Amino acid sequence: MTPRRPFPVRLLRSLLILVVSWLALSWLAVLVLRFVPPWSSAVMMERRLGALIHGETGFQLRQRWVPWSQVSPYVPLAMVAGEDQKFPFHHGFDFDSIQNAMDAADEGRRLRGASTISQQTAKNLFLWNGRSFVRKGLEAYFTVLIELTWPKQRILEVYMNIAELGNGIYGVGAASDAFFHQPPARLSAAQAARLAAVLPNPRLLHADNPSAYVQRRANWIQQQMAQLGGPDYLQSRRPPRAQRQR
Repeated sequence: MTPRRPFPVRLLRSLLILVVSWLALSWLAVLVLRFVPPWSSAVMMERRLGALIHGETGFQLRQRWVPWSQVSPYVPLAMVAGEDQKFPFHHGFDFDSIQNAMDAADEGRRLRGASTISQQTAKNLFLWNGRSFVRKGLEAYFTVLIELTWPKQRILEVYMNIAELGNGIYGVGAASDAFFHQPPARLSAAQAARLAAVLPNPRLLHADNPSAYVQRRANWIQQQMAQLGGPDYLQSRRPPRAQRQR
């Protein structure tokens, strides 16, 4: 008769199996979503649950998937121009922005976000809102998986389909319907810039009825889109000289 292993050994073995299984399943989920449109996201489900808990009886979540080929090229460009201009060139993390944010925090200035589009996609798709170290660690883990598994175009395609662009309005398809009453393929550069301009706080900022702040930000984003060189920038191999020197 084989002697039974001590309890700590059995516990460690069980934990190791759980960890390996979770790692394999999480990578499999990322791999599948490279090819299959996500039917929802963790942030959307969190929003639905929050509306139910807080008794928002009139709440309606709107989202519809739109493939890359049916979206105006100005939309992903506007999101990159407004959120993450180094997106085509980094590998998921903008370490310069992270260092700048840490320096600002050390000096007592307002904490600035340093998340890349890859990180935001990982968080929106798999995680929850919050600032805990656990969530940030998982966000980094899923960001690495996404960057290793998906091409840059796929990351942008998923991001612009699951990002919140209005209260309960997720993705460019639903936002185009609600705010501009036309298909995403027909959005102009100015309209795309207005969508990107509300991303810092889409439940308070409005793309269809922009405040002075939103309009100023949209104008700035549109200027950045032009300075980056238009939609071809998303296919760039190397950053412009001015960016490389920063």
